[in-house]
Amino acid sequence: MDMNPQTQPVVADRTGPLDLAIILPTLNERDNLAPLVERIEGAMGASGWEVLIVDDNSADGTSDEARRLSLTDSRVRVIQRIGRRGLSSAAIEGFCATAAPYVAVMDADHQHDPKLLVDMLTAVKSGEAEVAVASRFAEGASMEEWGRPDREKLSSVANFLARKLTGVELSDPMSGFFLLPAETARRLVPNLSGIGFKILLDLLATSDTPFKVKDFPMNFSARRSGESKLDRAIALDFLAGLYDKSFGRVIPTRFALFGTVGVLGIGVHMAILYAFLLVAGTDFSWSQAVATFGAMTFNFWLNNFLTYRDRRLKSADKVFWGWLSFIAACSIGAFANVAVATTLHDRGLHEMLAALVGIGIGSVWNYALSSRFVWGRY
Repeated sequence: MDMNPQTQPVVADRTGPLDLAIILPTLNERDNLAPLVERIEGAMGASGWEVLIVDDNSADGTSDEARRLSLTDSRVRVIQRIGRRGLSSAAIEGFCATAAPYVAVMDADHQHDPKLLVDMLTAVKSGEAEVAVASRFAEGASMEEWGRPDREKLSSVANFLARKLTGVELSDPMSGFFLLPAETARRLVPNLSGIGFKILLDLLATSDTPFKVKDFPMNFSARRSGESKLDRAIALDFLAGLYDKSFGRVIPTRFALFGTVGVLGIGVHMAILYAFLLVAGTDFSWSQAVATFGAMTFNFWLNNFLTYRDRRLKSADKVFWGWLSFIAACSIGAFANVAVATTLHDRGLHEMLAALVGIGIGSVWNYALSSRFVWGRY
């Protein structure tokens, strides 16, 4: 039986044989997408490539804009991620979602010049390089338009540490713009950490043998529209990546970060405890309860900033409800903390040791529930 199909936008078939997938991890980049696709076409021609936008459920409607573009351009595809965030993990999903034999990762903010893609792809296809990297520090590169000398210094230090970890000699192992065979990327995926922003470092450090890498000098520009997602916590994010590649198989990185925050929280806990015991003159039970609540609040703030940086709660309402959820999720652990510590103290154990035992009992509970019901939910 004949049926009249619904009217659909006419899609121009400009793909041809698919050669390269350009993965764009995005968060609030709506206004940058259409101009960037035009720039990519100007550099790569009309066919042989696709743009795979992996969007972390942007509030500005980036995924909707990507879908709008794809209605009339079959070269544009989108993955809208719900409950998952982070540039590295977005790139990993992109590696696994394309049939193209080669993949490139670049930013959607126009700081990376698409014109480099042609030479980068040629170098990898010819075997001249296994990984092509657009470098901010290679001879002939420029960051003058970026105008961030503080970030230049941070990147230089990070590059030195990254070279020590990966054994790869190149000028910018922290670059966010690179190209390699898709098969190579997918082969490494099971062992990638997917933590933070520096997926290239993850790839280089995971490979059993050092890659043959070629640098391509890049004119690193200012972002076209919107605000940068990087902040001062990028240094901590980088250190977390180094830790994960060095020790992550022994102790999971997020748990190690949570534990580090917990150790700092112990200092806060003890400071509050002794302030109430010695200054306010309250009994141990009340002092321990107040110290526990204060340490929980401190831990929530620092975990939001560091441990769950890729899921960070930013808006005032989410921070407030996240804080309440954190307190609620940890309430049973806190109750056990206070009850056990008080019982042990009443039986003659020194207050310092009693407090530490209470903290230890509450820690495992706090980590399990906060991962699921605080940052996992919001």
